[in-house]
Amino acid sequence: MFALIFLFFFLNIPLLVSRFTQPRCFWRMKENKDKDEDLVTGCVFFLTTVQRPVEKDYFNHILNTQTTTKNFQFLLALAFSMDEINRNPDLLPNSSFVFECPEGGCATGTKFYSHFYFFEEVHHFPPNYMCHEQTICVVVLTGPNLATSVITGTLLNLFTPQQVRFYVVTYGPFHPILSNREQFPSLYHMAEQHTSLALAIISLMLYFNWNWIGLAISDNDQGTQFLTQLRGEMEKITVCFAFVNVIPVKMHLFLTRAEVYYSQIMTSSTNVVIIYGDPDSTLAVGFRRWESRGLQRIWVTTSQWDDTTSKNDFQLNSFNGKITFAHHHAEISNFKTFVQTLNPLKYTEEFLARLEWMNLNCKVSASMCKTLKNCLSNASLQWLKVETFDMAFSDESHDIYNVVYAVAHAFHEMFLQHVYNQPTDNGKGHYAHCFKLHSFLRKTRFTNPVGDRMIMNQKENLKEEYDIFHIWNLPYGFGLKVKIGEFSSYFPSGQQLHIYEDMIEQATGSRQMPPSVCSADCGPGFRKFLQEGMATCCFDCSPCPQNEVSNETNVEKCVRCPEDQYANREQNQCFQKAVVFLNYKDTLGLVLTLMALFFSAFTIVVLGIFVKHHDTPIVKANNQNLSYILLISLIFCFLCPLLFIGHPNSATCVLQQITFGVVFTVAVSTVLAKTVTVLLAFKVTVPGTRMRYFLVSGMPNYIIAICTLIQIILCIIWLQFSPPFIDNDMHSEHGQIIIVCNKGSVTAFYCVLGYHGSLALGSFIVAFLARNLPDTFNEAKLLTFSMLLFCSVWITFLPVYHSTKGKIMVAVEVLSILASSAGLLGCIFIPKCYIILLRPERNSLQKLRGKTSS
Repeated sequence: MFALIFLFFFLNIPLLVSRFTQPRCFWRMKENKDKDEDLVTGCVFFLTTVQRPVEKDYFNHILNTQTTTKNFQFLLALAFSMDEINRNPDLLPNSSFVFECPEGGCATGTKFYSHFYFFEEVHHFPPNYMCHEQTICVVVLTGPNLATSVITGTLLNLFTPQQVRFYVVTYGPFHPILSNREQFPSLYHMAEQHTSLALAIISLMLYFNWNWIGLAISDNDQGTQFLTQLRGEMEKITVCFAFVNVIPVKMHLFLTRAEVYYSQIMTSSTNVVIIYGDPDSTLAVGFRRWESRGLQRIWVTTSQWDDTTSKNDFQLNSFNGKITFAHHHAEISNFKTFVQTLNPLKYTEEFLARLEWMNLNCKVSASMCKTLKNCLSNASLQWLKVETFDMAFSDESHDIYNVVYAVAHAFHEMFLQHVYNQPTDNGKGHYAHCFKLHSFLRKTRFTNPVGDRMIMNQKENLKEEYDIFHIWNLPYGFGLKVKIGEFSSYFPSGQQLHIYEDMIEQATGSRQMPPSVCSADCGPGFRKFLQEGMATCCFDCSPCPQNEVSNETNVEKCVRCPEDQYANREQNQCFQKAVVFLNYKDTLGLVLTLMALFFSAFTIVVLGIFVKHHDTPIVKANNQNLSYILLISLIFCFLCPLLFIGHPNSATCVLQQITFGVVFTVAVSTVLAKTVTVLLAFKVTVPGTRMRYFLVSGMPNYIIAICTLIQIILCIIWLQFSPPFIDNDMHSEHGQIIIVCNKGSVTAFYCVLGYHGSLALGSFIVAFLARNLPDTFNEAKLLTFSMLLFCSVWITFLPVYHSTKGKIMVAVEVLSILASSAGLLGCIFIPKCYIILLRPERNSLQKLRGKTSS
């Protein structure tokens, strides 16, 4: 038998765990009336103990009264709590807990005097239960609003009937003013303080990225204290007030500015408004007006505002309603069963749904429709009435439940110490034992039947926990409250808030909440600029400057990428730059390489033709030795660009410029020597000239050596003081590091280039002077055109070279070398090859003599 019981319990563990851990949903059939009775008016109850049993009919008699819906909930919670205590044999043995509820529903502070008949009736108990001379200790429950508690506490201090001693315990929201021991020496709080409410709300704002919020509070100490706490939490993160409405507590002052408050909320761009204050104050009147005029916002408030409804139902195509924070309480079961056993015919399912929120299985309802609100909005709502529900305690009902247990524990401790049997002089007479009750109430701490740890002394409050609910006023007179999260202040920072995103999705059809920001976030790639005179949440966005990035939102400064990295197009990430150079594998590098090899091979062919036909008149007439030197130098000129192509290194960087300078000097000086030779050849034919000595002695050949030596000296000076070196060009091309050869001394480079130009200019002038000299094989014209082309190429090179960057600059220099070399080859040697190969009849001594004699 024991094994079967254990097996049954073990199999039900998952069901029990899911009941306490699964987010809960609640529904109610709301009254939806815009009348004053919807506001909480406050209730006062009188509790004491009697030494006799209490029958069930006692509660039926007390509850058979007419009162507002909200106050009737308090009566039911009080009756349930007392019945549970009276049935507990370990608490207040041989005594019963009783309470008095006036006719008409609840006693308020102004009707307080009319209920002292209750204490006179208490004296007429049967013999052996209570002595007529014994003083009665009465605990007064008051709440949930501040006004009722203040009036009750003040009146009880001013007047105390004979043989009755009163103590006041409040239920409902905590109010600091009631903690004043001088003004209220016999008043106790049962509600927990909202010490972590501001932190919980700001955590929710941060979770949904809401940084532009409105605030409406009552103009009293409670509202001011909450505003201070809220601002303290807002300073830690970027959350700003769009407006702060401080609502006067006096109605006539509120009415004079009612339109101003409405207009301020209406014109504000915020979608979230925090409401904090008493639900029976002028703030509640304003809130009801705002909702009734169709003002759609997300209202964030406390659980005391759960039942503050308006005429207008929630629009299904928008995400609005109320988000409320309620102190976390363990679930109290069997409450609905107790109420229905009082009068099953009176307390029907529909009637109870109008009194209190009813537990609803979220998963069952979600499976029947796409979202909870669409499910509850359709015309077929009969399924709700046939489901089995449990009633859920409100925060005030939980406070009443705990108040009753606190008072019962205080009486119980007093009875255990036999305070009734102790001497009663002490200057207080019959009231001595009631003064003892004061100390017991002050020190009361206990764990209630559902496991909540309760401490009467507010200075020793435990860490707060909040349940977060979302409430809609749906069509067809239904209201829906879904638990969407929890907040636990005792968890580490950053782990205190937990939101059930699946519940938000089930209830609304989406996990995305409406935005509430003054300015849209500046995403990665942008930086924000604060607007002068505006809150820090209002700013403009601008793209990051070139080569700067931002990979977070709302940064004020972008970060510059390192030199070897570049910013992508979105400017939100730095990438490593690609290392590039004029490569053989690139199209441009490959084309230049093929051109260099082609022209060098073609020059070799021309040289071979000249060597093969060295004994022909056209070769001899144009100084074949100088022609060989020029062709060989041109071969090296065409091969010189190969030093510019490929990955640069220290050796190639030096060889590029030195080879270019020396080889081109040889080529141009050879052209100059050929030009001088042609000019001297014609001057020698004149009788008695002195030029014959220069021609016979081979003086023109020394021009090559002298000119080349000068260039070599310039290059040595260049290498000595500022030689070329490898340089990384980081900025010419976006996203690339171009490896190039830096020329070192730019002045030396232009000296070398200028020296080439001076030689070419000299050759051009000499050739131009000899261009019209008569001779069949006179090459002066060819030399003139070659120098003209050479000078044109390098004059064009200068502006083009300075207008390019990176490897294109290198390519321009290579093209200039190839073009100038090809110009010399084409202008000087192609016509001669044409005669040698295609017109051999013109390459004869007879033709030369025939032309000369004529």
